[in-house]
Formats: sequence, structure tokens, C-alpha cells
Amino acid sequence: MEIYLPIAEISTNVFLLLGLGGAVGFLSGMFGIGGGFLMTPLLIFLGVPPAVAVGTGTNLIVASSVSGVMAHWRRGNVDFHMGALLFSGGIVGSWLGVWLFKSLREAGQIDLVIALFYVVFLAIVGSLMGFESARSALRRNTLERRKAHQHNWFHGLPLKMRFRRSKLYVSALPPVFVGFLMGLLAAFMGVGGGFIMVPVMIYLIGMPTSVVVGTSLFGIVVISTVSSLAHAVQNHNVDIVLALLLAVGAVIGAQYGTRAGFRIQGEYLRGLLAIMVLAVSGRLLYGLIARPDDLFSATSMVVR
Repeated sequence: MEIYLPIAEISTNVFLLLGLGGAVGFLSGMFGIGGGFLMTPLLIFLGVPPAVAVGTGTNLIVASSVSGVMAHWRRGNVDFHMGALLFSGGIVGSWLGVWLFKSLREAGQIDLVIALFYVVFLAIVGSLMGFESARSALRRNTLERRKAHQHNWFHGLPLKMRFRRSKLYVSALPPVFVGFLMGLLAAFMGVGGGFIMVPVMIYLIGMPTSVVVGTSLFGIVVISTVSSLAHAVQNHNVDIVLALLLAVGAVIGAQYGTRAGFRIQGEYLRGLLAIMVLAVSGRLLYGLIARPDDLFSATSMVVR
């Protein structure tokens, strides 16, 4: 059954969008990510303009993250104190990211910049996550026992706070900065930032894996909501029909993904996420360097 998307200005299959939302929602609940790093490229592959894919993708992130965080909250795996610091910085980053997005769109460079950012960020993050996951898995087979994190220079920063759910006593500055970076990425690339937030909170700040997933989703909910509203107001690139169809599938998929995530050990969970991140990066890179079918085709982008 075909449906016309008014802002994206294309027609597509309803069940394809529902299935796409469900698949990304499943991954969101399993890995504690917003799913935008997968959804935005997939929408672009379906023919949705990159600017609309970014603006609309943030709505999917909100839907899937709300569903996922509720499941983790029922199990007591959300540190709301840490989450509040994450989204306090994320709100500022979101508004700055939307302003940069609007400036590049008016200059006609937003499509290329989005693709390049995805290739670089996903390649770096996927490689680091894969390395850490492999190292953690190897340690399980030896008698070596180490802490999940080591004390770094930022553990000496001021404004220390106690996070009872995470069993930490660290400065409030690193979580605020991480939230700011996630807000910037959410607005500029249409991603929730969980694929960066989760490893940072585990390896640098030292949060337990069982708590960091639910806490990450909690921060993503607020950050993505602000980013989506800012895109709708300033850039008018949110397709509400597309967003609703994706959200229905995402909410259902996130519940099943959360249950599946509890059955997989933390290091293997991060390893699977690293493989997916690298796969998306490789596909985007191929799209940038591959020879087009029609060398003389021309496309235009309407600035709304």
C-alpha cells in the first residue's frame, strides 16, 4: 500500500516504513541507542532527502527511546540524576546544531556534509568500540581482572557529585559535556548519540553497563525532543506522516529489543553494535565514491 509523504515529496510503501521502524526500534532497545545512526542513512537510501531524513529521524529516536527507557525503568536500570546532567548539556548542543544545520542548508552543502560526517564519525566510533569489546572478551578467558575504567585526569575535576544508582562519585562536568556533544550530533546528523554516549559513559566515566543503557535512553529522549522541535520551527524539515509510521513500528520493536539485550553479555553486546556501526559507515562511503549510473544527472534541493 503506497502513501505519499508531503514534506519528503515521495511515495513509498506503508508496511516497509512500519517494518523499518520496528527493526530500528528493536536495535534501540537492545543496545541503548536512539537508532538515528541507522535510520537516517536508511531513509536516504529509500530516496528521502537528507535534510528531511535528519529532521524526521529525530522523531523516531524519541519514540523508540521512550519505549526503551520505560522497560529499563521498570527494572531499575536508569540513573535519573546522571540523565539530568546529560540532557542539560544536550539542550544547548541541540539548538547550536540546528543553527549550523540551517546555515549549511542555505549554502547548499548540507547533503555532502551529512554524508561525510556519518562516514568519519561512525568509522572512528565503530573501530574503538570493536577494539574495546574484543579486549574485554579476551579478558574473560584469562585470570586477569581489571576495573571497567581507570582514573583519568577528569576524575580530579571540581563540582563532584554522588550518583547512587551508578555507585559513582565524579565531577558533573564530563556528563554535561557529553550531553552537549550528543545534542550537537542529534540536531546536525539526526542521531541520538547513544552509539557514542554508551562507550564514553562506560569506559571514561565508569558507569555499569546494566545502568548505562537505560540512562543513555533517558538522556536521548529529552535531547531528541528538543532537536526535533527546533528542526520543525527553524527548518520545516519534519515529515509528520513519515514520523508517525516509523514511530509505531519503533515503539513495538523497542520492547522486544530490550528483552533481548538482557540475555547478551555486555562485551558481546558492544561488539555487535560496533559491527553495525562499521557496516553503515562502509555503505555510506561506497555511496560517496561509487560511479553513478547517470554521470550527467542533475538534482536540485529546495530550501524550505
